[in-house]
Amino acid sequence: MPREGTETIADFSLSLIFSPNLEIRCPERGRNFMVLELSLQNDERGDEYVSLLYVNENGALIGIEGNKCVAKYKDGMETFIPIESLEGITIMGQSQVTTKCMEECMMRGIPVTYFSKGGRYFGRLMSTGHVNVERQRKQSALYDTDFAVELGKKILSAKVRNQSVVLRRYEKSKHKTLEEEQQMMLICRNRILTSKKITEMIGFEGQAAKSYFQGLSKCIDEEFKFQGRSRRPPKDEFNSMISFGYSLLLNEVYCKIEMKGLNPYFGFIHRDAEKHPTLASDLMEEWRAVIVDATVMSLINGYEIKKEHFQTDLDQPGCYLTREGLKIFLNKLERKFRTEVRYLKYTDSAVSFRRAILLQMDRLAKAIEEGDASIYEPIIIR
Repeated sequence: MPREGTETIADFSLSLIFSPNLEIRCPERGRNFMVLELSLQNDERGDEYVSLLYVNENGALIGIEGNKCVAKYKDGMETFIPIESLEGITIMGQSQVTTKCMEECMMRGIPVTYFSKGGRYFGRLMSTGHVNVERQRKQSALYDTDFAVELGKKILSAKVRNQSVVLRRYEKSKHKTLEEEQQMMLICRNRILTSKKITEMIGFEGQAAKSYFQGLSKCIDEEFKFQGRSRRPPKDEFNSMISFGYSLLLNEVYCKIEMKGLNPYFGFIHRDAEKHPTLASDLMEEWRAVIVDATVMSLINGYEIKKEHFQTDLDQPGCYLTREGLKIFLNKLERKFRTEVRYLKYTDSAVSFRRAILLQMDRLAKAIEEGDASIYEPIIIR
């Protein structure tokens, strides 16, 4: 097992660094900052240590000094991470990345992702190093074909199945019986499997999701009760975490799609939409309940997060995580991404959820190359 990494939170800023290769310089010895230990697991880079930098402070500057990435904060604190171990930078708020750092990240294939302070996804800095034109031509040609219909059945039925399993887990832990919701989800899943049009599948998936969230709302701690899904803005604590978690998951999937030379904007299930990465939306469906929903429910029902970790922004209507809440949420979600599981049918070894997403992109790329959707097997949990 790798040794423990560190997560560092400054007094007036938040920088989560999941890394054992961390150096901090603070000009004032009496400066108040907290270090939280976070144990890491091996990931797709084998025995190497990797670092993920999350910056949630306006006015921070991320640059390169020698062979290290350095984040400099307005209060004078500096954080250094070896560039060789840096896996990604996530900016939440109005911080800046130097041109030199951008160039280095693009040359090394390190994604730099931008979110608002409230968790709205803006976009990513990316290079064109992974583009595979021939593969993308094949990908585009399969839109609205039998391939797309079969793939849609697989992914959306797996999504509903996974939602059902997650809901059943919380039924048991809360001593609830949600037969009505479970029955409706089963009906919708069967309808998806017999549908001949993607638009029909999307309709049944939407009905299943309504029953699913209705069921979750009955299994959640009383003070976090919610009334269905709300987006842009999220109206309650549950939806605040779910929406932000989905944005982070979308970014994970987007990055893995690019690594395999595919186009994130050429989807099969979601209809073409300007400025929306529909393939990333397609491929995150099977992971939503498994990674994000389960993490949020665990945080709430495990009493790891409290109402005080949220705030209502009068300038930007909606409910959002505070700085401390964001720290708790990102810590928990990152642990989830690094959790090793054995859900993939085609590998006998345990892999992290992050690694599993990458392996699924391999399967999709192969399915596209051969024009055979049966090659792709969505993750199904037990």
